[in-house]
Amino acid sequence: MYTRHFVTRSVSGDDNTLAGLDVPFPGDYSELLEQAKEATELAFKDEKQLMEIEFPTSGLESVPGDGEGGIEMTGSMQLIREFCDCFVTPEKATRTRIFFPEANEVDFARNSAFGGASFKLDYLTKPSFFEDFGFVTKVKMADRVKPEDETFVVAYPYFNVNEMLVVEELYKEAVENTSRKLIIFNGELDRIRSGYYPPFFYPKLGALTKTFFPKMETVYYIHNFKGRNGGTLFRCYPGPWKVLRKINGMSVCLHQQETMPSLKEVALDILPSALQSKYSSNCKGFFQEGRKHYPGGPFSPSF
Repeated sequence: MYTRHFVTRSVSGDDNTLAGLDVPFPGDYSELLEQAKEATELAFKDEKQLMEIEFPTSGLESVPGDGEGGIEMTGSMQLIREFCDCFVTPEKATRTRIFFPEANEVDFARNSAFGGASFKLDYLTKPSFFEDFGFVTKVKMADRVKPEDETFVVAYPYFNVNEMLVVEELYKEAVENTSRKLIIFNGELDRIRSGYYPPFFYPKLGALTKTFFPKMETVYYIHNFKGRNGGTLFRCYPGPWKVLRKINGMSVCLHQQETMPSLKEVALDILPSALQSKYSSNCKGFFQEGRKHYPGGPFSPSF
């Protein structure tokens, strides 16, 4: 399926075999969406019901905050439209309901990225009289869902803390114990995973890591780390979680494991350890192998 080929060598983790030739780090957003589509299709076949897709929208190597919030949401909206166009068959478009954070966002979507689309557009919250103080009115999910709905896509539910609580309600009331599927698209769930919201002040949100998130399969994921020990945490279902770093334009797999590592673990342990050892003897073997298979290619390490 993919025409681009990367040589990636795991230099730590469960084994030191070649990894990632089947699903390389994407070269552009078109390739990313194709990978995410295939990963989601496999997850559907494996009867996964609750799924997460997460990647940066300001550039494949960007990090959260690189782009202005409104621009990032608009970028996500366009990418969600492109993903749905390639993932959802025309006959199932009217059975796919896409939830945006609030009612105003639905109006914007209809007049921009989702103009002319057959998907059902809906919202999680609606403005209240106290909106300027951060208060919104939650929408009862049972009243929004229709019997013919088969797939729910939730678009970037992170602007207000109530949005993820409504997503949990949607799952409990309309997905759990049914044949329906729910995909959370660019929900920045790492904010909740990492304790960005103190559990003392946000107990319901903090509880999601124990009650809701364990039911979720992250089918496609990219998170970049900048700085001297920079790199990328990458996963494409059903493959392992990989910590990557670009060397001379190539993605090198420094570490891989079956379960998702925390961002703190990647930033403070995996990346520094791998880079401190300068990829050890395994890395030398990687470059030697690269010279064998690609004579004259850019395989000379530069540390």
